[in-house]
Amino acid sequence: MKIKEIISQNRRDFHAIFECEHCGHEYEERGYDDANFHTNVIPTKMCQKCNKTSPEDYVPRGTKYAEGQQV
Repeated sequence: MKIKEIISQNRRDFHAIFECEHCGHEYEERGYDDANFHTNVIPTKMCQKCNKTSPEDYVPRGTKYAEGQQV
């Protein structure tokens, strides 16, 4: 899965549209804007339609705020 669009964000909590790189399936879900979530959680999310995870060449999106920065 990858983030297609962040709909709203309050501090590090966000609501986004996620998209499957394989079949294009989209759904809305909440997330947390830190390096762990972008690097470890998003690529392991399984698509609800095709049951696949992100490809091995997945490049994580950067965070809005620097790691360790209090928001």
